[in-house]
Amino acid sequence: METVLILIKQVLIMYALMFIGFLSYKKKFLSDEGAKDIGKILLNIVVVSVIISNLYVERTPEKTAELLSSSFISLICMVLSIFISFLIFHKNNRIAEFACSFSNAGFIGIPLVQATFGNSAVFYLTAMLVLVALLQWTYGVYTITDDKRYIDLKKVIRNPIVIAVVVGIVLYITQIKVPAIVTDLFGIINSLNTPLAMMVSGVYLAQSDLLSMLKKKDVYFICLIRLIVIPLVIMLVFRFLPLGNNTIKLAVLLAGACPCGANVSIFAQQYDCDYKKGIEYVCVSTLLSILTIPLIIYLATLFF
Repeated sequence: METVLILIKQVLIMYALMFIGFLSYKKKFLSDEGAKDIGKILLNIVVVSVIISNLYVERTPEKTAELLSSSFISLICMVLSIFISFLIFHKNNRIAEFACSFSNAGFIGIPLVQATFGNSAVFYLTAMLVLVALLQWTYGVYTITDDKRYIDLKKVIRNPIVIAVVVGIVLYITQIKVPAIVTDLFGIINSLNTPLAMMVSGVYLAQSDLLSMLKKKDVYFICLIRLIVIPLVIMLVFRFLPLGNNTIKLAVLLAGACPCGANVSIFAQQYDCDYKKGIEYVCVSTLLSILTIPLIIYLATLFF
């Protein structure tokens, strides 16, 4: 129960930050270009710093075992998300299939896991973040376009998250000593992750016609699948999985229970699909996740 209370507190703080971003855009303190620039800083600097610093830990047999088990658990999480989304939406709604397959494990998952389980728990999300990045640019692109020719492996390799994990793994394996001033700098940059991520999410909400979105029944069905059905199935499978400790399972489950990733609208627009649907799914699922994420984790603490 203590874990759930911590999570609820952090969720409320994060959504207060989102509201600040919402107001900042409405009051014209933050422009469209400004929000885009913050998003670039977040993806290319802050998230990269978070990943590298959390992989820069002492290499021990226990840590290596945790990394391997969390990688396998993350793979199961992603396979279940993609499989359920495929069964429900394939051929009928490709945007919804993409939206439900990939959660916002980076911008929302990382801050929540940090606050709920501690900074060190981001270590358990390493594989999850890589899988999301790799699969979005391969399977995700194919899902939206129905054409393998659009898959660009160069974009996968150049993805900041993939690069950050490679650097982090090298540091973990080699145990190269980094000057204290560098680790202190990373710590300062890492503290920007939660406020920037949630303020940018608030700007996305401010840019949309939220009241109109909330009246659309089909959006609620997508949210039901992304926020309730998929996390419950993942939780059920994790319960009987004889691998990893409960903290690893809860951290990965929390990331898997996050709302639709913002990339669904970006990818849809890039490939000339109905990106407005993607915006609707992202905005409404982000709003509703304030209720569903604590509920899922509460059930998981009872179930595990």
